Amino acid sequence: MKTLLKLTVTASVLFTAGCLDKAGTLANEETFAEAATANQFAQTAYLEPGEMLRSLDQRFRKSVPTMINFEFNKATLDTEAKQILRRQAAWIKQFPMVRFKVFGHTDKVGSAAYNRRLGMRRAQAAVNYLVSQGVPRRALIAAVSRGESEPLVNTENRERLNRRTVTMVAGFVKGYRGSDFDGKAAVRAYNAYLATFGQ
Repeated sequence: MKTLLKLTVTASVLFTAGCLDKAGTLANEETFAEAATANQFAQTAYLEPGEMLRSLDQRFRKSVPTMINFEFNKATLDTEAKQILRRQAAWIKQFPMVRFKVFGHTDKVGSAAYNRRLGMRRAQAAVNYLVSQGVPRRALIAAVSRGESEPLVNTENRERLNRRTVTMVAGFVKGYRGSDFDGKAAVRAYNAYLATFGQ
């Protein structure tokens, strides 16, 4: 029961952390309503760590674009990709106890071995940019390449939709256990609240 209570408190913090903007005001009514609903659910539901992560991943996918695309045979981030990654970074930084994974993909042009390497370069480019935006490297699991093995559009030709990275919730940071919402974490959450709203 003690573990269950800790999970519930952790879930509550996870689901409500994103409802304020940098000035400490409500970002918008829709965001607040979503956070309030999620908070109520977190306080009344008995969430296992895996369930909590699945719920958080669903919220991540609804809140920000999780995919960026690349030019043919390139691992360079264009302006649109950087804008998307900045949005991802802002979202990820709200959840310091959660880890994210970046998967790199290619289209089917070229050998499978070359495409695995290219997929990894794309994933690493995205990870490096997220880190440059203030995401702690410990929050990002080493990039993974799926190469050409999971196309969105099944074609042997060049296809921009297949040349992508996808970011997703992957687990908790090393050393964090889903049941481990200790006093120090509670103090940090309380201090963040005071810094936002004053005493």
